Amino acid sequence: MVLLIDEIDKADIEFPNDLLQELDRMEFHVYETGETIRAEKRPIIVITSNNEKELPDAFLRRCFFHYIEFPDRETMQAIVDVHFPNIAPKLVSEALEVFFDLRSAPGLKKKPSTSELVDWLKLLMADELAQEALYHRDPAKALPPMAGALVKNEQDTHLLERLAFMMRRQKNSGR
Repeated sequence: MVLLIDEIDKADIEFPNDLLQELDRMEFHVYETGETIRAEKRPIIVITSNNEKELPDAFLRRCFFHYIEFPDRETMQAIVDVHFPNIAPKLVSEALEVFFDLRSAPGLKKKPSTSELVDWLKLLMADELAQEALYHRDPAKALPPMAGALVKNEQDTHLLERLAFMMRRQKNSGR
């Protein structure tokens, strides 16, 4: 048996320590149903974290840690191909260029993730004007079309606008 606990770092601060007791006893109580679930054999437990907050040392001592790098462009292309097998190659190429440029912007509070790229592509495919704007984009423009699917907070929006302003000034002073 395999138990998946996804994004444990988003749980209540006490959850990881509280979980230790259940994992040690190999059982947990479901309050909503009144059932107690007991494992007959010790399960394999996979716990994911986006590292949004520190996990307690007592919890981490009992874990085997494996870090997964963010997908490179080639891997991201394969992920997109699975989600959108018939997508226009030009759209994917341009979108990946913008996506990785955004991710590399210095000082972003929240870099766009794989799921945000997939959502953004879905929006771009539904809007021909957004596709055209992406194909003919000016790198000195603040944000790509439908940027709300990629940029998720006000600070990052302002940061990207400032970076674009600085690029325009550099471009204009270089004439």
